[in-house]
Amino acid sequence: MSTPVPDITALARRWRLEVNTGTSATPVWALCPGVTEFQPAAEPNIEDSSDYEGEGWAGNTKTGQSWELSATINRKVQETAKVYNPVHEALRLASFAYGSASYVHVRYMDRSGLPEAYEGRALVTWAPSGGEATALDQVEVTLTGDGPLLPIENPLAVGGGA
Repeated sequence: MSTPVPDITALARRWRLEVNTGTSATPVWALCPGVTEFQPAAEPNIEDSSDYEGEGWAGNTKTGQSWELSATINRKVQETAKVYNPVHEALRLASFAYGSASYVHVRYMDRSGLPEAYEGRALVTWAPSGGEATALDQVEVTLTGDGPLLPIENPLAVGGGA
């Protein structure tokens, strides 16, 4: 008889965020390093659809959905070249742009290869945290979805690419 393996609790740090630094036709997925906090949300819009046939029971209908991802990142810099991490820069520059340049194509997934993974297009809000002299240079990044957040096959899953 084999010994049962107990379930373990997943950790919040399981998420990996990537930004497409290529094109839609030829994506180049690059890691967003330095993530210290990660909060995805995909909230449905639910409207009351109650009617007399419900005999007093409420009816509800999902009429839409939105998504947002909030992350805190430690700003990474290449000290000798005097440049910031290119993914951080892509996010920062998109936050100041208009039109198509204001969107980023992102995906995030469970870094251990579990099945949870998503992809979508988003607008960027970039808000430096500031702080005292001993604080790290951190930025609050909010990705506000434009269109669907699609479940995808986790590229880090066994047999997947990445």
